[in-house]
Amino acid sequence: METPPLFIPPISNSPTPANWVRKNLFNTWYNSILTVICLFVIFQSFKGFAIWVTTKAQWRVISANLPLFLAGRFPRELHWRLWIILAIILLLSCLTLRKFQKQKITNWLPLAWIFSFPIILWLIKGGFGLKEVPTNDWGGLMLTLFTAFISITLSFPLGVLLALGRQSSLPVVKIFSILYIEIIRGLPLIGILFLGQVMLQFFLPPGTPKLDRLVRAIAALTLFSAAYLAENVRGGLQSVPRGQVEAAHSLGLNTPLVILLIVLPQALRAVIPAIVGQFIGLFKDTSLLSLFGILELVGISRTVLSNPSYSGLYAEVYVFIGVIYWLFCYSMSLASRKLEQTL
Repeated sequence: METPPLFIPPISNSPTPANWVRKNLFNTWYNSILTVICLFVIFQSFKGFAIWVTTKAQWRVISANLPLFLAGRFPRELHWRLWIILAIILLLSCLTLRKFQKQKITNWLPLAWIFSFPIILWLIKGGFGLKEVPTNDWGGLMLTLFTAFISITLSFPLGVLLALGRQSSLPVVKIFSILYIEIIRGLPLIGILFLGQVMLQFFLPPGTPKLDRLVRAIAALTLFSAAYLAENVRGGLQSVPRGQVEAAHSLGLNTPLVILLIVLPQALRAVIPAIVGQFIGLFKDTSLLSLFGILELVGISRTVLSNPSYSGLYAEVYVFIGVIYWLFCYSMSLASRKLEQTL
């Protein structure tokens, strides 16, 4: 008589692809008709798009201007700096991904990200032994990523502070946080960018040095995004049970430690999808900078299309930059899902 196995794997409840299709797409006669019609429309659309991509589209506009799309007017003899920056980012990203997979806490990895920023800025801007490159020569995908990364990095802590301020028991802090959040959320981003790019200098004292327009653009994006992030974080703060705060106080923890060790970790974990969604929106909002002469990815595309040699090739250019935006946004979405699973 055989000994029964000590471990019996659990029965999987996940349906097979065939069962899922039968249950969701062909469960009734009218659903079957709708499925067939939708599949036909999708096939015809994809077929037409594939034919245009492979036979009719003139991709020479992309191949001839690829360095311009990626780095703008950044001097070509200095592109080696950008390759070093790319290597640094890829290395740190791989180490971060490995950290998530192994679920180990690496103390030096956040510090590596923090200290890599001044190195990256030094390589882009120059100085201290490197040839300086003015911000007017920055452009393309490089400028889009730079403005998005800086704005995200600055808006996240500011949004957390505003969310905590709105929950504060101090009337002055609470009223200021509420006014800031409600006023900024009631204004369109294009209006805030206009104030930063055009009107800000009129409010400064006479003789004040004019701020770099890229700095003003990053400030506008940061202030706008922080207000929305504050509301996302506030929703996470309200999801933490009050009993945990009381239990932490009963153990002798003061209020700052309760917030840092008990409340914020749970609150941020609960609103990861909303926060990443705001980051994705901020990344796409950088395209509005082209309206003010800042040649990020969309601005460079308009510059390329103004060349008579590429007149009318709008579809090819915008399909190309659309794919770039989609790749980065989808990568952020995948990273957020992996972070949720890890936490």
